Amino acid sequence: MTPEQLQQLWVAGQIVPLAGPARRDQEALAAAVGPGGLDPLRRQWGPGVVLGSGGSSGGRRWCLQPLAHLQAAAAATGHWLEERGLDPGACLHLNPLPLHHVSGLLPWVRAQQWGAAHRRLDPVWMRDPTQLAAAVPLDPGRPGLLSLVPTQLQRLMAIPQGVAWLQQLAVVWVGGASLPPQLAAQARQARLRLAPCYGATETAAMVCALPPERFLAGVAGCGAPLADVELRLAASGAVEVRSGRLSPGWLEHGALRPLSRTDEGWWRSGDAGQLGPEGLELLGRLDGAITSGGETVFPEQLEARLRAAAQAVELPVEALLLLPVDDPDWGQRLLALVRPSPGALPWPELHTALELLCASWAPAERPWRWLLCSELAPTALGKWQRSRWRAWIGELEAVQTPTSAAADVDPL
Repeated sequence: MTPEQLQQLWVAGQIVPLAGPARRDQEALAAAVGPGGLDPLRRQWGPGVVLGSGGSSGGRRWCLQPLAHLQAAAAATGHWLEERGLDPGACLHLNPLPLHHVSGLLPWVRAQQWGAAHRRLDPVWMRDPTQLAAAVPLDPGRPGLLSLVPTQLQRLMAIPQGVAWLQQLAVVWVGGASLPPQLAAQARQARLRLAPCYGATETAAMVCALPPERFLAGVAGCGAPLADVELRLAASGAVEVRSGRLSPGWLEHGALRPLSRTDEGWWRSGDAGQLGPEGLELLGRLDGAITSGGETVFPEQLEARLRAAAQAVELPVEALLLLPVDDPDWGQRLLALVRPSPGALPWPELHTALELLCASWAPAERPWRWLLCSELAPTALGKWQRSRWRAWIGELEAVQTPTSAAADVDPL
């Protein structure tokens, strides 16, 4: 579906279900909507969309977002830009993300609301920075805005032409997954105006963003909440959000299941974080946190730490994922899946080098097994489908009894 077709359906008052091209997504969305269609919801909520949530933990849901919520999100982002000294209507909104992703839908909604220019970026260009720079020359007189996931940012920064193109942009929002520390350091060195941000389908995209000036000054995290958003932490450390643009709920077999929130209107996300003077800093997915030897461990943080260490010493690692496995003494321990870069060291040598990088880590943080996985990769939007790779490990162990490639660590 094109943005123009979506606009026509909204003018007609329709709620439009949007899913990716994969057959399983189309079937899952159809099952969620049910045979009765969306007319009852349209009469209550007006025009809008139904979008799939991120699904990084395997619990994907199909969220209703009324057009009024999307427009409120666009207005809050426009206010954030004005605070940075930018006129939203004078900007060029560059959009490399698909329409069925909330962060691909919002750039177009923002541009429509602000009266700004909007340009789609072909996925082929995003994989070839040289081609992107040639196809999309930037006008110094028109501030460029871009939303990326870290995987896309990394690809663009891989060659000088991509870095030079990014350097011309006024704001590069980066969200959808954590920004690796080493990539952030490289971006600061190149003086890229990144704005790490946080949001979800349930919140109509971005709810907080770190100003580029603060990013360049070395500040970590996702910044302070936007004007129409409140943030707080639950006792568990979960990030909680209160805003008028929270999704009314998610669809299941044609019925709307209200979004769970407190009596005061707070919705609890699945992300752990901490709040400080500069705003929100994410710690990782709560459903991904594990207890190992009595210690709470966030695998995502450790992955970023290990990737940065491997990159610093130029180890040829293309992809790396840490997953928990049950252990009778520790409760759970971490297993590392690794996909080496093409032409890498022999696996025994690479494994030994990786193991040495985390030899000084706390025992609960160190992977106790390392497995070579030539298929390992995130989704096109840079998210890890952890349930898929846990299943991969289960299938592997069903056909063989692997021995540990790493030395055992004594329990605490």
